[in-house]
Amino acid sequence: MTGLDVTALRADFPILTRRLADDMPLVYLDSANTSQKPRQVIDAMAEHYAVHNANVARAVHQLGEESTAAFEAARDKVAAFLNAPDRDEIVFTKNASEALNLAANTLVWAEPPLGIRAGDEVVITEMEHHSNIVPWQLACERTGATLRWFGITDDGRLDLSDIDDLITEHTKVVALTWVSNMLGTVNPVAAIARRAHEVGALVVVDASQAVPQLPVDLSTLGADLVAFTGHKMVGPTGIGVLWGRKELLAQLPPFLGGGEMIEAVTMARSTYAPPPHRFEAGTPPIAQAVGLGAAVDYLSALGMPAVAEHERRITAYALERLHEIHGVRVLGPREMVDRGGAISFELADVHPHDVSQVLDSLGVAVRAGHHCAKPAHARFGVAASTRASFYLYTTRDEIDALADGLERVKKFFGTG
Repeated sequence: MTGLDVTALRADFPILTRRLADDMPLVYLDSANTSQKPRQVIDAMAEHYAVHNANVARAVHQLGEESTAAFEAARDKVAAFLNAPDRDEIVFTKNASEALNLAANTLVWAEPPLGIRAGDEVVITEMEHHSNIVPWQLACERTGATLRWFGITDDGRLDLSDIDDLITEHTKVVALTWVSNMLGTVNPVAAIARRAHEVGALVVVDASQAVPQLPVDLSTLGADLVAFTGHKMVGPTGIGVLWGRKELLAQLPPFLGGGEMIEAVTMARSTYAPPPHRFEAGTPPIAQAVGLGAAVDYLSALGMPAVAEHERRITAYALERLHEIHGVRVLGPREMVDRGGAISFELADVHPHDVSQVLDSLGVAVRAGHHCAKPAHARFGVAASTRASFYLYTTRDEIDALADGLERVKKFFGTG
């Protein structure tokens, strides 16, 4: 495997050359929130609007054909990137949250025995992003189903000690994150999926943090539905993906009604297009799909094994540097075993928002708050944390800037 030439690829990202207030160079450590975009993605979207802009699947003129071809080519690229068995298993949404809501709602509306009903159980985990908690809470409230969840161990792993008690013959759906956006934990999705399938349950995976940093092979993951978003994988905002097994998607009812998701419409009733178009009502995110296709091309050219190795090395270095700073408490795994590139931490006697604000004055961009993971924070007895997250363009010098900045924070607040 060839490693990444980080210095060379950083030249592809115009924003990384920015100077901030007081002429501070930008040190961007918030990629779990949203990644930065290479020029190749920016240019692909600009060219689409400048040269090919038209609606898809409607017009028979040349622009319409070009736009449709580009949109469907993006579907092909995403399918190949994930090793999806069939391109028609790729549904474009506006983000991962919409994809997860699509999954939850259509499983509520589906006919028996597929649909969630009173007496069923839905199992999630305590480390989920709110996007993979709230839709299932709503699904259970609306059907009378029961929501259950895996807890978290003190070292930030899923507590699987009671897996056979949690996943039972009553379980209809198991929904879990592949990589925690707060703790960085990489969960054993395949093993949990095997248990779920033993009892006939469906497995829904939030892969928003996994797809950007890990090689993905949906043919071996064991999931039935997988959601992720484009903007965390060097792609644009405004586009997400729901992958589903083709035979499952064919059984699910529409999520939204409108243009292009239909087969036939009369005043009395409508029939619906097959997947994926059944779930893509109205004008889809066309330019965003073009941008996502360019992002897939970019990552594929780098090689996802190389991306994953860089993420592992830079996160390991960050954990090492944070360990050296007195008063820092890392929330989540402290070693690089089944761990992704986001580190949430506390700095003793300093509020995370204050940490972030002082770091920002030094040009270091991190996130402070609950990271849309309030239950996980509650598990560790905190309301908020500071999170530094890394990606393929992160350098050791930037980790050093973070560590130096935290020492400055301590001095500023008199805790050093």
